[in-house]
Amino acid sequence: MIIIPAVDIKQGKCVRLLQGRMEETTHYSDDPVEMAQRWEFQGASLIHVIDLDGAFAKKVKNLQTIRDILAGINVPIQVGGGIRDLETIEMYVDAGVSKVIIGSEAVYNPDLVKNACQQFQGKIVVGIDARDGMVAVEGWSRTSETKAIDLAKEFESCGVAAINFTDIHRDGMQTGPNIEETAALADAVSIPIVASGGVSTIQDIKNLLEIESKGVTGVITGRALYEGSLDLKEAIEISK
Repeated sequence: MIIIPAVDIKQGKCVRLLQGRMEETTHYSDDPVEMAQRWEFQGASLIHVIDLDGAFAKKVKNLQTIRDILAGINVPIQVGGGIRDLETIEMYVDAGVSKVIIGSEAVYNPDLVKNACQQFQGKIVVGIDARDGMVAVEGWSRTSETKAIDLAKEFESCGVAAINFTDIHRDGMQTGPNIEETAALADAVSIPIVASGGVSTIQDIKNLLEIESKGVTGVITGRALYEGSLDLKEAIEISK
């Protein structure tokens, strides 16, 4: 199971949100590139980069910062936020992004995911962000009528590289990940699942390792790393 540090970008700065709310922003650094370099130095093998402004605006907003991160580190990154069409995916892949995350558009336009998987094999990740088991969209500002597990099953056979699964109620709250729902999702599909939301301590990593065999291949963590309740090197060490 790989430990994936998150670098969330708002107006060119590195921040974290509480439960996805733009008004609940904690500012951590003016330099997202420096943060990505720090996590690489501590052993990260993949970095999760989100264009928060893009997620709300429904189009890419922090492209230059993402290009700067790509130029500044040597490990792969996955990028999400405001990705609504094949042209944007192609732009990111051409720029050197390893994985591109499709979130809201996976609900509105599942064919985009299927077409992207054919065109960019092994590079498409679906971001499923759930509130009480239902998929949230548009920067989590709206909850759809689609169940997270039903959406995951929709992409079972089209070549999705992974599903990033976030329990919104836990995100940024450091209350521990939703082990039960993550395990249920991993049981329901054969697609690798990456857990997100709520990770606070090394015990949370240990708890997730217990469901690794179900197909939970990674965990995204942000606030716990930035606030020091989780040590990245230690987490990587036990995950191996």
